[in-house]
Amino acid sequence: MITYKFRLYPNKEQEEKLEFTLDICRQTYNTMLGELNNQIVIDKAQIQAMLPDMKICEPKFRQVYSKTLQYECYRLFSNLSALRVLKGNHKKIGRLRFKGKNWFNTIHFNQSGFKLINKNKKKGNLKLSKIGDIDIRIHREVEGNIKQVIIKKSADRWWACIQTDAKKQIKHGDKIKGYDLGIVHYLTDNDGNTIEHPMNIKKNEKKLKKAHQNLSRKKKGSNRRKKAILRLQRNYENITNSRNDFLNRTTTNIIKECKIVAIEDLDIKRMIITSYNAKNIADSSWGRFVQMLLSKAESAGCEVVKVAPEFTTLDCSSCGRRKKKMSLSQRTYKCSKCGLKIDRDYNSAINILKRYYLNKYNRFGANLLRAETSTPLEQVSAMKREAPLLK
Repeated sequence: MITYKFRLYPNKEQEEKLEFTLDICRQTYNTMLGELNNQIVIDKAQIQAMLPDMKICEPKFRQVYSKTLQYECYRLFSNLSALRVLKGNHKKIGRLRFKGKNWFNTIHFNQSGFKLINKNKKKGNLKLSKIGDIDIRIHREVEGNIKQVIIKKSADRWWACIQTDAKKQIKHGDKIKGYDLGIVHYLTDNDGNTIEHPMNIKKNEKKLKKAHQNLSRKKKGSNRRKKAILRLQRNYENITNSRNDFLNRTTTNIIKECKIVAIEDLDIKRMIITSYNAKNIADSSWGRFVQMLLSKAESAGCEVVKVAPEFTTLDCSSCGRRKKKMSLSQRTYKCSKCGLKIDRDYNSAINILKRYYLNKYNRFGANLLRAETSTPLEQVSAMKREAPLLK
């Protein structure tokens, strides 16, 4: 399934209808959640059967497309299932919360109630039931049959996320590489190639600071404060878009180049809590990067292998000697035993690839290791010496 995201340009009347539909969907969700909380034994059919009664009691619910309201029942039980999974994984979770006006920003048109009309290369209309024909900017061709349209509000802008049944497959490359995730360099591979960190927060720090200061000076409830909030939201939205664009391009290029990718299995949450560099770690979005990489690798038939991250920076990639400690400011790895002098991220990337090969060596044998490895012979010999330690 492919999702296309296009910008909507509703007029004033259409925007009022979108806001009204959004609020009715929010009220439907909250009403169903209230009924769910009152039930001793959960009965999904009984909750879904509330919709006809709600339309009889409140005529305003008739002004919204029926399938859109039915989806809120699906959304409610999907959230409930997600909490159940988290609880099964021994996570600390609470209860489902009622949605406030600013915490609900999507409208779902599932299977029907929509029609996309492409007038020319870029302009078109999106017809939504009980809302009207909204101008849409179609910047690329939509492939496949449309299965669902999600209308999303972000700041003061409206977007249409169009999901189709088309399948887009990326052709993977032939290389086997290990990648180290970092902050100075976002990615460093085992050949020493680097991808620079975009530093989205740092680049926009002055704008964000000014927008926050401007907001703090405005009186609560005033129109000027609402405008200041919109300016701040737009700044954060631009940062998010820049970050997503970088991650999409980077992950796609990796899949096109490699057939096997080895990365560290990082505990990002613990790193943010215990680190003194939490802002840059959060800005890096390593979790989002790994999620995108896994998704694209699955569709391309590429393999992504996670290895243990412990001591990848401290171990020498040539002789295997482990340092006791190494400060973050020390960017060059120097081995006192073999005399290796190398960038610390480059050294870590080689160790990540070595760990992948060592796991493969233990499973299949030394001949396959020699056939597939592209690392120098001294590194292969180090792998053989360290392989028994991982049994």
